[in-house]
Amino acid sequence: MNLQEIIDDLNLTVLTEAKDFAQVEPTAGYTSDLLSCVMAGASHGGIWVTLQAHANIVAVAALLDQVAVIITEGATPDEATIAKANEEGITILSSSQPSNQQKGWSKDSKSENLESGIPRPYGPLSMRRN
Repeated sequence: MNLQEIIDDLNLTVLTEAKDFAQVEPTAGYTSDLLSCVMAGASHGGIWVTLQAHANIVAVAALLDQVAVIITEGATPDEATIAKANEEGITILSSSQPSNQQKGWSKDSKSENLESGIPRPYGPLSMRRN
């Protein structure tokens, strides 16, 4: 499933510059609000789900080559954070839903049959622990 399908399925709002999201194929997903956990556990090329909306999310997402960051619970980054994300090529998406209630996709099933969240191998959008 590509990023455009995820944006549509999760009813996400794109906060950064538009791209051809149909050409972006995330590798995995990771949910955490602790930057150190994300740096230690998120897969390169994935989607990061977090409540954090400050500028440091862009630095961490760029370090890990994340294709997108979904900011949950309606939290909104400031204009400087959005501008930095655009410079770094990081897509920032927004959701009104809590992180642990995001419903999404997995590479193993169709979106209409999902009980889990953003892409496996991490299963439901719970924090992966090392």
